[in-house]
Amino acid sequence: MKLFLGVLLCSLVLGVSSQGWLSFLKEAGQGTRDMMRAYSDMREANYKNSDKYFHARGNCDAARRGPGGAWAAKVISDARENSQRVTDLFKYGNSGHGVEDSKADQAANEWGRSGKDPNHFRPPGLPAKY
Repeated sequence: MKLFLGVLLCSLVLGVSSQGWLSFLKEAGQGTRDMMRAYSDMREANYKNSDKYFHARGNCDAARRGPGGAWAAKVISDARENSQRVTDLFKYGNSGHGVEDSKADQAANEWGRSGKDPNHFRPPGLPAKY
């Protein structure tokens, strides 16, 4: 836990080097909300093959906030994928979150953070609300 907090703090300090703390923290908070909204929308939509779209959309929305939002998106995305790897160790059978799925999720995350259109991953028939 101490190692995790140390890495988190160091990455925060490095991410803030080019701008003010308050601006960075504001963007990080807004980016966190963007990620939470994408996750909430994904759960609400419950639409087959839409996972990658919501990964890309959440990361894209957060990264548009600025460096703080991009940092929050990366930290949240990495934590989510790493936690799935740990929980998969305790599950039997195909949980849908194997190594291949995790790599595909991370590719969608990076796609969104790079500013590319998340609609690249949008499945046909997903309601326009999302």
